[in-house]
Amino acid sequence: MSDRHLDALTAAHVLHLRVPPGTSADRYQQLLDLLTYDISPIVQALPPAAALVDVGGALRFHRRTPPQLATLIRLRAMAWTDLDVHIGVAATWALAATASAHPGPNGICVIPDDPMSLAEWLWPLPIDALHGIGRQQANTLRHFGLDTIGALAGVPEETAQRVLGGRAGRELRDRAWGLDPRAVTPTALPRSTSERRHFARDVLDPETIRTALLDTVVAIASRLREREQAAAGLELQLRFADHTHLTRSRRLLEPSAHTDELRTLVYEMFAGLGLERARIRGVSVRATGLLDADQVAEQITFDRTTENGRLAESAVDRANQRFGAGTVRPARLAHRPQSA
Repeated sequence: MSDRHLDALTAAHVLHLRVPPGTSADRYQQLLDLLTYDISPIVQALPPAAALVDVGGALRFHRRTPPQLATLIRLRAMAWTDLDVHIGVAATWALAATASAHPGPNGICVIPDDPMSLAEWLWPLPIDALHGIGRQQANTLRHFGLDTIGALAGVPEETAQRVLGGRAGRELRDRAWGLDPRAVTPTALPRSTSERRHFARDVLDPETIRTALLDTVVAIASRLREREQAAAGLELQLRFADHTHLTRSRRLLEPSAHTDELRTLVYEMFAGLGLERARIRGVSVRATGLLDADQVAEQITFDRTTENGRLAESAVDRANQRFGAGTVRPARLAHRPQSA
């Protein structure tokens, strides 16, 4: 791959995801969690059927190009949410959205950020394929013989404005050239957050599974405290060797972000399943019903063990913020990789 082509791919850093029709709100939220915490913090929800991700600042961290990240997203979305998302990869919002409606056999359409690639792919498409164009606007353009996106790109801006109106004509002609000044704007903090752990082989040992569950809970609790939120409930999902899933959910007695309280509930949920010799390939824990910390009344406890644990928890948070996430963690996780 030439340096010029690689630069064009790297510049195409906006990903537009199309979600299958009829996707539940819970599945959609799980997808947003995956994007926000696994890929990039710059995620804009477009409910109920789309989402935007700007991966420009995450390329060095992942050591992948935007098309490679799109492939990673599709694989993880299928594995953890059973959603077959289609992804458009381009330099602008509108172009990425147009591309996601025309995915290739792998569910991804990539438009490198160079004029020749854009013209070859975009301009032959019918005019109603342009993202943001309405049915009446498309019919009006066809009436004037502008049947393709390239035909709209070929007319002067003044002509497009006379046909479609000033602002609409200017914006749609710009999009026909792949131009769109809108940035991906992160939405507010989600009302749930999740962590997943995948096993390289089938796992039968309950202790190994509990260690993975503890790993997810430590990450979730730390994230909630950092964001000054608390969870009202937890959802546990196990993925088996035959790719089936088992999901259970329970509410906490009081909303919490304390590791011990979340761990206790997750362990109880796992024990309550009564699994024997089940071949498990992955676990997922999701904190649900998130509340801002100032909405939660912290119950005073006179239990010295609990109080000491919370003081230690605060010290651990400060150490991890200063020296990096995972620097201090439970002894049970000492020999476990920080991401799995």
